[in-house]
Amino acid sequence: MDETKHSCRWILSMALVIIAVLAFPGCGPRTTAVDEGNANQTLYITVGAEPENIDPHVVSGVPEHHIITSLIEGLVAEDPRDLHVVPGVAESWEVSEDGLVYTFHLRDDAMWTHGRAVTADDFVQSFRRILTASLGSTYSYMLFPMKNAEEYLNGTITDFSEVGCRAIDDRNLEITLKEPTPYFLSLLNHYTWFPVPMDVVKKHGDPYLPGNRWTLPGNFSGNGPFKLESWEQNNKLVVVKSDTYWDSDTTRLNSIVFRPMEKSTSAEAAFRTGQLHNIYNLPQDFIAIYKRDFPEVLHMDPHLAVYFYRFNTTREPLNDPRVRKALAMAISRQEIVDNVAKAGQPPALSMVPPDCAGYTSRARIEENIEQARKLLADAGYPNGEGFPDVELLYNTDEGHRNIAEAIQQIWSRNLNINVTLDNQEWKVYLDSQRSLDYGISRAGWTGDYPDPNTFLDMWTSWSEQNQTGWSNPEYDRLIREASNELNPETRYEYFQKAEEILADEMPVMPIYFYTRVYALRPEVKGWYSNHLDHHPWKHIYLEP
Repeated sequence: MDETKHSCRWILSMALVIIAVLAFPGCGPRTTAVDEGNANQTLYITVGAEPENIDPHVVSGVPEHHIITSLIEGLVAEDPRDLHVVPGVAESWEVSEDGLVYTFHLRDDAMWTHGRAVTADDFVQSFRRILTASLGSTYSYMLFPMKNAEEYLNGTITDFSEVGCRAIDDRNLEITLKEPTPYFLSLLNHYTWFPVPMDVVKKHGDPYLPGNRWTLPGNFSGNGPFKLESWEQNNKLVVVKSDTYWDSDTTRLNSIVFRPMEKSTSAEAAFRTGQLHNIYNLPQDFIAIYKRDFPEVLHMDPHLAVYFYRFNTTREPLNDPRVRKALAMAISRQEIVDNVAKAGQPPALSMVPPDCAGYTSRARIEENIEQARKLLADAGYPNGEGFPDVELLYNTDEGHRNIAEAIQQIWSRNLNINVTLDNQEWKVYLDSQRSLDYGISRAGWTGDYPDPNTFLDMWTSWSEQNQTGWSNPEYDRLIREASNELNPETRYEYFQKAEEILADEMPVMPIYFYTRVYALRPEVKGWYSNHLDHHPWKHIYLEP
């Protein structure tokens, strides 16, 4: 279809919908960012909020993941179509017969952007850094499959040479696991396992304390397909093609401009006016419009992720599991999906998405208003009487606000209680969750790898991602047993029993399983739908 005709039709339809006529690329002589980007291979994209940081050892969010993977590469990488493991910094590897020892052979031409070769010791020292307690990483537990990693973090051992990683020489790295881990190679694609150039990090502060300034433009060095050119807080972060990357011939984009946009309506307007190649999350009220008028740019992909609320179990009345269960039982998830989320998301009655690596949860939340009212009365709040003020925290986004308002109304209608809404910018919101400075908090979790463990080990007492104040020794034991179990059926049974505890004590309230609903301009090529929403940047290109 002719782009000019398509763009004008778009404006006319959107004008009828939102009572405004906005310019769109192709209509008239104005050149937009997208026009220029298509001509010079510059991708203009938003991945949501302003990144908290781009240090892979201190962040925990999805926006940060998308940016970091353009700048740093781990031992392995992902195929762009189905995400199967392919060589990264390691060009090959072997696994011992018992599944415990992995030997990685690093390629000779893997380089940091400041001109030094990537070595096996870079990985060893990076693992030591993220496992050093003073750094305060909330994701360090991702390395716990490695022998003695957990023990080093908690101080049980103090000699890092006892941890299961060693540089045989500059080009060969050995990692020893405490137990065979079937998904270990996929786990290496998570940024917690990425290397950082410790010689650079040390120049800009203590490498084992937060707040190091090595990630600022002019300081940063990476080993990925792109390098950091500029970062204007709350405006844009720009990366450009790296000429030191070992596979630079594959990289076709010259640059990527990451634009932080917490409000999905702002991203939609920027997309429609030619300032972006994508809408990271299509606003709920626009889904039907795009389905009808612009199906060629609309994507609705299955996603290995869950939308849920955390309960701060250290605060009254949420320290009472009867209250938490009442709140979880009193809502209709199908009502929320049909009337608010509007993208066909499956309602979530458990934390693990169905058929996750062949695992489907047995323990499920019962939606039962009468039983919810009884539980609330048993907790001392008959018909909601005397129920104290509780705040529901969410990060800035119209979609999160709409869901929070809907649940606020449902709880008022079904339980006769009132909760107040608290909207915070992304970085402040993350800090509030970590410090337990909230009552109820909106959250989402995307699987780090296709296995139920990625949705369940975060609720252990040792996980920095827990952030509910809740712990249960039996739950911890079951998750540990599952991590050590080789028989898949027995392992999954440990998970089932752990989920029964979650469902009974309810520190978290699952709401729905995600469907990724976004818009992407047809000029963007090399982008393939997948269950983790990972799109290796070196394979992306623009075709006007």
